[in-house]
Amino acid sequence: MTKALGPLLDLVKVAIPEEEIVSLTRDLISIPSHSQIPDKEQKVVEYLAHYLDEQGIEYQLQPVENKRSNIIARYPGTGEGNTLILNGHLDTVPPYEMEVDPFAAEVKDGKIYGRGAVDMKGAVAAMVMTLVAFKRAKVQLAGDLIFTGVLGEEGRSEGTELLVKEGIKADGAIVGEPSNFEYAIGHRGLEWLEIEVIGKAAHGGIPEKGINAIVNAAKLIVKIQETLVPRLAERYHPAMGPSVMNFGRIVGGTQPSTVADKCIIQIDRRYIPGETVEQVIAEYEKILEEMASVDPQFHAVIRRMPENMMQHFDHIPLETAENNLIVKAVTEAVNEVTGEQPRITTRRGWTDAALLAGIAHIPTVVCGPGDILFSHSKNEHIEITDLMKAVHIYSLTAMKFCGVS
Repeated sequence: MTKALGPLLDLVKVAIPEEEIVSLTRDLISIPSHSQIPDKEQKVVEYLAHYLDEQGIEYQLQPVENKRSNIIARYPGTGEGNTLILNGHLDTVPPYEMEVDPFAAEVKDGKIYGRGAVDMKGAVAAMVMTLVAFKRAKVQLAGDLIFTGVLGEEGRSEGTELLVKEGIKADGAIVGEPSNFEYAIGHRGLEWLEIEVIGKAAHGGIPEKGINAIVNAAKLIVKIQETLVPRLAERYHPAMGPSVMNFGRIVGGTQPSTVADKCIIQIDRRYIPGETVEQVIAEYEKILEEMASVDPQFHAVIRRMPENMMQHFDHIPLETAENNLIVKAVTEAVNEVTGEQPRITTRRGWTDAALLAGIAHIPTVVCGPGDILFSHSKNEHIEITDLMKAVHIYSLTAMKFCGVS
């Protein structure tokens, strides 16, 4: 660690006691903020606004949809250094059938349990606490440190999409998705596709009078699995792994005694730089055309699934240069706080980092506390020690990247 930063980091550490970040994380978990409640994340936004008011941190609310707003907080620098964004989403997936009370935020054996603990209210608490720590410690950064609490990442990413569309500017960003303090500078793009195989209904006693869409869908699945999947495996990116796809859902027919006149196949397609959404769709269309050309009873259409489509942008891949200053600052900070050399991880789902990097052209790293294996899980939790480390890592990264005045 740069000698001059050691004493400053000590001041930051002293400014944030463990019990305070535990309390903030538990409070955030206790507020449901998933898609199945009427106000979704808005109660979390209101809570954070009140908390930031109490701490004397300036913020603004950015209206996104109806009464829902992003919250953007700022610890201003002197204007002489780089601006850094700490980005965290405020929504969670629904509680589903959790093994713990999803909103009790129970503390047990050094862990906090509940929906959103690791994905990603723990990281949000650490990011907010980082701004508070600098203010309390009276450490003056040269560049601005900005926290963006955004909406809808588990759905259509409407929060970060609006940030980008309205022209947010910064020199670097960190998205705090759980990474076990590894880091991602790349992840694949995401597209959900639906193929409708169209048949002809007939009575089950005379199946030859119909065209069975389920049978044709099965043939299509085999064809895709045998011809396209191997080609995807040959496409590889060192920071995100191979191009991949998954058959996620299939539904067809009406009842056993009727020849199925329709069968729907839903596909999750993860693509890498060099591939576009148009090319991805065209590969499936070519297979559909080939099958129709040899079988006059085969008919199918493909479409993008609207529930996964953003209003303005695609779910593009994330790609940040390994030698970028923000990458250097993050990896050095992780190493100095944890004593471990962080590794690039390719085990990453889609994140808002892709919008910040690919659309807003802000070099972005994904790095956050907790293990992604517990995201969306029945016993979702985060280690309290990881929360403290996250505050220290974000703080040290900010000093390295923004500079200290």
